[in-house]
Amino acid sequence: MKAGPDRSERPRLLVLASTYPRWPDDPEPGFVHELCRRLVDRFDVRVIAPHAPGARTDEVMDGVDVRRFRYAPTRLQTLVNDGGIGGNLKRSAWKWLLVPGFLLSSVIATLWAVVRYRPAVVHAHWLVPQGLMAALSRGLIPNAPRLAVTSHGADLFTLRGPAPTRLKRFVARRADWITVVSRSMLPAVLALGAPKERTTVRSMGVDLAGRFVADDNVPRSRTELLFVGRLVEKKGLRHLIDAMPAILRAEPDAHLTVVGFGPEESERRDQAHRLGVQERVTFAGAMPQERLPSFYARAAVLVAPFVRAADGDQEGLGLVAIEALACGCPVILGDVGAVADVQAAMPSMVDVIESEADAIANAVLRRLREGTHAASLDGLKQAFDWEYVARDYGDGLARLAERGRGHD
Repeated sequence: MKAGPDRSERPRLLVLASTYPRWPDDPEPGFVHELCRRLVDRFDVRVIAPHAPGARTDEVMDGVDVRRFRYAPTRLQTLVNDGGIGGNLKRSAWKWLLVPGFLLSSVIATLWAVVRYRPAVVHAHWLVPQGLMAALSRGLIPNAPRLAVTSHGADLFTLRGPAPTRLKRFVARRADWITVVSRSMLPAVLALGAPKERTTVRSMGVDLAGRFVADDNVPRSRTELLFVGRLVEKKGLRHLIDAMPAILRAEPDAHLTVVGFGPEESERRDQAHRLGVQERVTFAGAMPQERLPSFYARAAVLVAPFVRAADGDQEGLGLVAIEALACGCPVILGDVGAVADVQAAMPSMVDVIESEADAIANAVLRRLREGTHAASLDGLKQAFDWEYVARDYGDGLARLAERGRGHD
């Protein structure tokens, strides 16, 4: 790889995120870090993220300077991880007591970083709270850096009502560049007042060159179903477990492997027992990214029955489907807007259905009968491979940095 410019010559990029790996092989979603580490040859990248028990306060991960702010005594810093902020607040009402400290610490950490680090560009992941923190800093600091904001879904579809909507509109109108990770999100962010000329669709990426690749040495099961994701309402695992009795009546050897963790785990285990399918459902727990390809390689089909949650939350993109397809595993997806981008990339390998038990059972049994057929990955790579995704983000952020020089 061609060496990038010296660190002192690279424009400074400050990244704000609430979800970020706490350590190597952390099962928490790592897409923000995956993007950041692919930008270090073009930018001097610093990340501001919340601290968590067991994590370092300051460290360098893959060339990325990571600074984690504390928002409560260490053992109480449980608002963000293992289910996300929304899921943790639903599961444990007492964690609302952590929110004021989290927001105040976010503001202080953001302002301090902007003043001391002096970035050319701030890239905030999620409209609220990170985008809000960055937008507020622009009004408080002279010659503030340019602002890019990426919405991943939950921040856009939840937090409804007049007050949250005003906060999101405040961010959308002040950002220099807004990206959403799927085409289905575009109307919602434009409705907030985001200028159309400054708003684009840019997915997060998947490592389709090194990690998520087909492995002919792993025999593919004829009957194993796979679910990968957080155990939260919008992922739809409840509906897949509801479908298991019908699937097992037609295919007694079928087995479901659940990879993931989250606030719904005890409910889903109880559901499997109640339906009498507990012997055919394995809860494998959270897995680091490096172990996921082996699950995709052997599964007959990945089932991700996405739904719109009661609070409006829904999948922003669904990277697990991209990962599975890259490993040669067909997928069945719930019919939410984001899956159109996945289906367009590999239509022959993707079934989109209503997420209710009969529809899921019928789609699964049809896929089990048909088996797996080879399909071209060209469309998938051009839309979702990190090589293309990181280049697009890097080009956009570089343009902001250039504009910021005149702004200064």
